[in-house]
Amino acid sequence: MGNGPPSIIVTGIFGNLGRRLLPMLSGFRVVGVDFRPPATDPALQFEQMDLGEESSCLQFIQLLRDVRPVAVVHLAFVVDAVRTGVLDRERMWKVNVAGTARVMEAVTEANRDWPMVEKFIFLSSVSAYGPGLSKPAREETPLAAHTYTYGVHKMEADRVVQQRAPALRGCSVYILRPHIFAGASVDNYFMEGFRGIPGGSSARAARMRENGTRLPCLLPSGKQYLQNRVQFVHVDDVARIISFILKKSEPEAQRLTILNVAGRGQPLSYEECISIAKAKLIRVPGETLFALALRFLWKLKISTIPPDIVPYLTSDTVMDTLRLAEFLGPEYKDVVRYSCSEGFADCFKWGDRSAEKKETAAPA
Repeated sequence: MGNGPPSIIVTGIFGNLGRRLLPMLSGFRVVGVDFRPPATDPALQFEQMDLGEESSCLQFIQLLRDVRPVAVVHLAFVVDAVRTGVLDRERMWKVNVAGTARVMEAVTEANRDWPMVEKFIFLSSVSAYGPGLSKPAREETPLAAHTYTYGVHKMEADRVVQQRAPALRGCSVYILRPHIFAGASVDNYFMEGFRGIPGGSSARAARMRENGTRLPCLLPSGKQYLQNRVQFVHVDDVARIISFILKKSEPEAQRLTILNVAGRGQPLSYEECISIAKAKLIRVPGETLFALALRFLWKLKISTIPPDIVPYLTSDTVMDTLRLAEFLGPEYKDVVRYSCSEGFADCFKWGDRSAEKKETAAPA
């Protein structure tokens, strides 16, 4: 684009991560892609595009030719069906998996004659590994997501990127597998459980929010469920990692780089999470009743926590992040600034919980 700054395209630009990333990209001309326009005029070039539609592939190819970006950051993904309004599973798959394939196909076509796009960054997830990890997952650990729709879609899209990476001539491909996003700006159904906010779309949930009703956490009985471990990563740290990759000038030794992403330090047990969140805990007898309670709250549209996530909430989900530390080198602590516990604690700086009112059962 002449003598101006290099261009990059960011899909899913108006998601939480995209909004946190944008201020870190001052050295680039940013073109944002999303399936809905923002509520206010964005301070960037915006292209409305629905990656769930087959026609979006040709649209994206034309956009690449017009913008000539040096990098594509693919963040577009339906994470929360309730908040995005995409409730149909087939529709979710078209956006999440087929949409990822379309973006990669477009980049492949754009790079066919010469390597225009030099970097492709895809945001995968810890959920792609599946639940019940017997030891911390390494990047080579087989992907084995099941039951949980979001995790299965992340696994399938992750595989799409791995399979198509060699075809992206002259392009370095990065797959980031972050753990659960944390931070004061994060509003997802996992944090909903600890914050106690009834995030459902029903009128009853709206009244509960208006009245300040706080939902306690729910877990099956048994000490092992409190001792299961989980990691978090502050959303700003993920944004800094993406920014680091975009600004990195040294070429990668290999075409494909896969990185587990979590906060520094040790994972947290669910018991520690409940203590940090100052949440009330209710125990139910067994995983079956736990699953039924989740499904009940989901069907009443009080909670946005999907019932198919039960296997992840009742087992260890921990990753090894040594490769990330080695990749970032001496800048590791400046890029990943929050530990798991600090990132999680940042989610609860929005007010004193003791003043909140009534309590009704909801899952952790």
